[in-house]
Amino acid sequence: MTESHSGFDIVVAELSKICGYASLAHLSRNNKPMPSVERLAEIVELLRQVLFPGYFGESDFTPETLRYYIGAKLDRIHRLLAEEIMRGRCFSCEITTAEECRRCEETSRDTASKFVERLPEVRRLLASDVEAAYEGDPAATSYGETIYCYPSIYAMANYRIAHELYLLGVPLIPRIITEMAHTKTGIDIHPGAQIGEHFFMDHGTGIVIGETTIIGKGVKIYQGVTLGAKSFPLDENGKPIKGVPRHPIVEDGVVIYANATVLGRITIGRNAVIGGNTWVTEDVPANGKVHLSR
Repeated sequence: MTESHSGFDIVVAELSKICGYASLAHLSRNNKPMPSVERLAEIVELLRQVLFPGYFGESDFTPETLRYYIGAKLDRIHRLLAEEIMRGRCFSCEITTAEECRRCEETSRDTASKFVERLPEVRRLLASDVEAAYEGDPAATSYGETIYCYPSIYAMANYRIAHELYLLGVPLIPRIITEMAHTKTGIDIHPGAQIGEHFFMDHGTGIVIGETTIIGKGVKIYQGVTLGAKSFPLDENGKPIKGVPRHPIVEDGVVIYANATVLGRITIGRNAVIGGNTWVTEDVPANGKVHLSR
């Protein structure tokens, strides 16, 4: 170490003290690495290639070779995902025995297998989202254009992947996957939200969909829409209680225009229309309309 950097050893010593940030530190009790954002990005990209073959990744396969193409991708997805699920479990796990770790490895492989088995349904839902984008935007010239170009489809692919992992009880990883799309598109969807088929976010930037939101079929929302919580129930220590339903229920066929804010565990009834720049904190009946007063 050079003389000008001679003080670095003091800084290193201070930064190495776990006591200074014990509540935030990952102690790696089982000497397992944390989940890899880079590896998860690779998994999501491989899944995009499987869910939309030809649009992403290699495009020189034929109908005859498609089965082998998808099979090879799924084999790698399963192996990589099982490892990342294991890392996600280790991140918050306090188990220390070798036998318990072996059982967790088996559980992680089984969870990865269950996820792969759900991919046909994930593709069906995404195909309906593509149809909604094409049918809901007069500027769309083809289904392929929406797959290639629309941030809504990119974000929904990440969300639908993450949601299946969330339902399987995988910790941490679903949130990382949706945050990847949030960073790229400006669309923030919690993996715990429930979103029905044929869903379209037009333009998309600035949309927020909270953890306990429930969205029905054929819903369309525009940029800047927030489906959020109005308040947070607190425990006896004044801290938010986790997992309590606190976000809206949006029923089938609802349209919510740009920059509307819908807060709390309220119901927006079937085929209702919420106008732009409105603030909604009470139930809206089926076929109802909410707009700014003039």
